[in-house]
Amino acid sequence: MTMSNEDELRTLQQDVQRLLGRCMLRLQQYERLIKAMVVDHKLSGPMNALEEARSAQIDGIALKTLGTLVGELLGSYFVAGEIDPNEETETNSSENVNWLAMQMKLGLPAAEFVRVESELKELVRLRNNRVHHFIDQHDISSSDGCRSAQEALISAYTLIDQHFGQLRQWAEIIVKTRQAMSDALQSEEVIDFVVNGISPDGKVNWDGSGIVSALREAFDALVVDGWASVAEAGRWVAKRYPEQLPAKYECASWQQVVHETHILELRYFEMDGKRTACYREKERPAKPH
Repeated sequence: MTMSNEDELRTLQQDVQRLLGRCMLRLQQYERLIKAMVVDHKLSGPMNALEEARSAQIDGIALKTLGTLVGELLGSYFVAGEIDPNEETETNSSENVNWLAMQMKLGLPAAEFVRVESELKELVRLRNNRVHHFIDQHDISSSDGCRSAQEALISAYTLIDQHFGQLRQWAEIIVKTRQAMSDALQSEEVIDFVVNGISPDGKVNWDGSGIVSALREAFDALVVDGWASVAEAGRWVAKRYPEQLPAKYECASWQQVVHETHILELRYFEMDGKRTACYREKERPAKPH
């Protein structure tokens, strides 16, 4: 081999490396975006710990492959047919916790869903092919092999870029929907409903209300022999949660709050010669096996 041929081969090899690197960078951008879509199209967790729930989802998908991520979106975000607006999102909510569960779905006609599914899986195959089998398929120790590799990489990048552009459009739908939901959650009515358990008609879901949550914390801090003073609990809550007061729930006193909840038990004891109102949480009936 002459020196000029060696120089040509070296130049071709460097260009192959450049083109392969360009494909890998685009694929990494694609994987990064699809991970964001997997996280952001669905969220479930306590209202006061949604960021922690989202962080846990991010950690959970950090090491998942592109094929796994695509599989999670198909049937979860991308669905065939019309979406039932009354369909409930599955939750693993705990009792006594204000819980939010939301899931976005993009309903596609059956034929469109099949096309999207095919294209997403095609990109997964392309990615795996470039990452794991590129050297096996192209002999970059020869000029002809390098030229063949160049053509294949240029074609692959064009296809990856097209897929990336489509993915960005789908991701923008999720971003806009999340923003609309965020704006709605900032309204006073929604905050009252999801945080304080107060519905727009004034009815109170006491079990999930902010004031009962605060009384539970006060009980844990003040309990003596299984009971806590209502008056002491009221002062404890007012100091730490000044927004959680009886008047907010149209109650005239802390005793009325305890009475209205039906999940807290109110009892009077003689303490230091005074009749003192105390409370505790009622025992819940055992669930049948």
